This record gives sequence, C-alpha cells and structure tokens, in this order.
Amino acid sequence: MSRRLAALATIATSVLASTSAIAQTIVKIGTASPLSGPGAHQGKDIENGARMAIDELNAAGIAIGGRKIQWVLQPEDDAADPKAGTAVAQKLVDAHVAAVVGHLNSGTTVPASKIYATAGIPQISPAATTPVYTQQGFRTAFRVVANDNLIGRTLATYTLGTLKAKRIAIIDDRTAFGQGLADEFAKGVRAAGGAATLVSRQFTSDKAVDFNAILTQIRAKKPDVIFYGGMDAVAGPMLKQMKTLGLPAMLVSGDGICSERMPVLAGDALGEGKVVCVVAGGVEGPREAGAAAFTQRYQARYKLQIQSYAPYAYDAVMVLAKAMQAAGSTVPATFLPALAKVRHEGVTGTIAFDAKGDLRNAAMTLFTYRNGRKVKLQVVRGG
Repeated sequence: MSRRLAALATIATSVLASTSAIAQTIVKIGTASPLSGPGAHQGKDIENGARMAIDELNAAGIAIGGRKIQWVLQPEDDAADPKAGTAVAQKLVDAHVAAVVGHLNSGTTVPASKIYATAGIPQISPAATTPVYTQQGFRTAFRVVANDNLIGRTLATYTLGTLKAKRIAIIDDRTAFGQGLADEFAKGVRAAGGAATLVSRQFTSDKAVDFNAILTQIRAKKPDVIFYGGMDAVAGPMLKQMKTLGLPAMLVSGDGICSERMPVLAGDALGEGKVVCVVAGGVEGPREAGAAAFTQRYQARYKLQIQSYAPYAYDAVMVLAKAMQAAGSTVPATFLPALAKVRHEGVTGTIAFDAKGDLRNAAMTLFTYRNGRKVKLQVVRGG
C-alpha cells in the first residue's frame, strides 16, 4: 500500500510540475550593441540597463494572458559593424526573440531594422539617432531617444545663443551617426542666420588616432567652437591634440561623447566647461528622484558609472512589457499595435511614439564637464 501511495505521489508531483511548466511562458528579449572594440563600454551599458529591467520584471512575477512570464535576456555583440549587425539581427530572429532593444550605432541600426521588419519583430533603439531609421516606413521600428534633426538643431541653438559662437568648425567621423549629426548641426547654424560663420568642414574616421593635420588647418581659421560628430573614443584623443596644438576652441557634440568615460579618455585636456554635449532624454523637478534612484541601483549592482544609454535600454524593456500586458499577449504581431500606442512614465521621461516610431515631444539634456565630472546644464524640448 505504501508503495502504491508513493507511486501516486510521484505521479501527482510530475503532473503538477508539468502543469506549472505549461502555465509559464518564456519571453526572450534581445539586445544588440558593441560589446567589443572602442565602443564596448557604451554597448555594455545598454546590456546592463536591459538586464536590470529583465530582473525586475522577473522579481515582479508578471502574468500576461493568464501565464506567468519568465523573462530572458539574449545580448549580442554587433561590434559597431553593419555586417556584424545584420548577422546579429538574423541570429536574434532565428532565436525567436519577442523584441529587440538595439542597436547602439546608427550604422548598424538601419540595416538591422530591415531584418526585424521582415520578421515582424519590434525593435526599440535606445541610442540610434539618424532620422533614416524611422523614415523607412517600418511599423516595427521605434526609439526612445530624440533624432538628429532635434539634436542638431538644439546644439546649434545653444552654440549660437548661449555660447555666442561667431566662427565654427565642424569635424565628423564619416559614420551614419557622426556625419548625420554634423549635417543637422550645420543646417541649424545656417537656418539661424546671424553673424556666425562655418569656417571649416573636416573629416576623420571612427578609428582615427591622429588629428594633427585637420586640427592644424582648423587652428588657422581661429574658431570659437569645434563641433564633432562621433563617439567619445575619438573625441578624447582629439581634445588632447587640440591642447597640444594650442587650439582653445570649445568642443560641442552629441550623446556619443556624453559619457562618464570622457574624463579618462581626454585627461586634463577636458578642461573646465570646455565641452558641451547633449543626451537625448531628460527629466526635471520631482521626476529627477526616479532617475537618481535608477542611477543608485545601477551603481550598486555593477560597481560602474552609467555611461549614457543604460536608462534608455531599461525603459525600452519596460515599454515592451507594458505593451505586452496591454495586449494580453507576448506574440509580436499581437502586441505590436499596443506598442505603437503605449504611454509610459520611464526613468528617462515620458515615452510615447508618433506615427513613425519617434518620441513625441522628445526631451534633451545639455551637459558639460567640471572637475572631471559630467554636470547637467539644462533640459530642453523640441530643439
């Protein structure tokens, strides 16, 4: 009799385990960013932010469509390379991820977006700013940052209105991000009219280490401001060479250089208030407490400073989860319409998308560096 009871107990345990397994749904969220190469610190920032959101969702025990969700993160390294980016995109599609948070670079985001669109998988970029990304007509493409049109116009307005620049030189790294941002900045300066003059336009690459030739040409033009379209891995050494050449101009740029690593990359060439950069997003007043709390959680967990994009990756995952809950489904085709209509109060601000997948009423935060630390200047909206 005892053996029979034991057997029945074993069967019951197996049935319960099977039922439990059926009642749980695994939802994979992919991230795609450079986890190797010069931009690895920025790419890891995206992975870390997304992982925080994944872990918090699992801790909350969220159920969707009557099933408890087990959230799983699948991070992939696109090496900031377009070819690697498309390979990573196909890998994530083949892994049946429900959505992708990525990519970081505009040059990888755009080609990868075509693969996600064909597969019907939602993609939210926490970093890519090229307008091309959301102008392709893909209903799967979203971003939680402002685009280059807004960022370039904002930086042009600040450079002319607040910095009172009269002579401006422009350098870009010839990437989709860097060149695109520099072009939008130049348009903003020209549109503003006034006494400011664009005295030089120079080009480098995202892997360059020697800028003496272009900086020497620029020095002869005596600019007040140099605008740089590119990432911090190049901007840091460029600042050092500006100092060596005795080129006192301020450096203005976008979110690619607006990292916590800039003081390390630039050393004492960073100066005091010599660099102005903008991050796409921003909160003010009472909502700053939420952003500060996220920063504390991040630092406590990773023992690292947030570089730039972790809060945006975190918000992107939370937005996806909210859309799935609203739709009552984790199937991309089912929750995609809810994603397009979502409204979420995130750590980076209010997230709601327009018809193209861009942020509505996008905020941007201007920063400078003082005493080797990034310091907030102001939050602006819509350029």
